[in-house]
Amino acid sequence: MAKDVLCEVNSCKYWAPGNECNAKSIYVVSHHGKQASHSEETDCKTFEPKA
Repeated sequence: MAKDVLCEVNSCKYWAPGNECNAKSIYVVSHHGKQASHSEETDCKTFEPKA
């Protein structure tokens, strides 16, 4: 399991300085339920906009 999760989406409430993600868990899915071959075909479902 990864110790450090990096994220550049500073509009997410889990974003922390140093481009770190401070969510307790990360949920990533593929687009439209299809098998992903590239990172562009995935989405982070953990994202929540900052309030």
